[in-house]
Amino acid sequence: MKTEIHPKYSLCEVSCACGNAFTTRATRAPIKVEICYACHPFYTGKHKFLDTAGRVEKFQKKFAASGGKTVERKPKTIVAAKTSLAPKHGKKVLSSAPKKAAEAKPAKAVKTEKKAPEGK
Repeated sequence: MKTEIHPKYSLCEVSCACGNAFTTRATRAPIKVEICYACHPFYTGKHKFLDTAGRVEKFQKKFAASGGKTVERKPKTIVAAKTSLAPKHGKKVLSSAPKKAAEAKPAKAVKTEKKAPEGK
């Protein structure tokens, strides 16, 4: 192994936002992380709300307004479906699936006229 081309690999202090700290080895000085094994829900088995821009409070406010009950909504009325298989947006759909027999267009008959040989 060549000397003086590899970074120093030494002891390093890792600190988490939850206050947990531990020592490991790394090529960089102290490392700060937002979430570690002590506070990660996968390892702890606990669900923890990570609030981003007040979304958790907004949800809890809506949930409290309903009194904790699920809101019943009216079922939507079903409109008769179109018989056409064409997409709604009007664009052609490219597919490699073979066409069904009913959808296949019959081939046009080509008329061939035989010319009478010109008289000599």
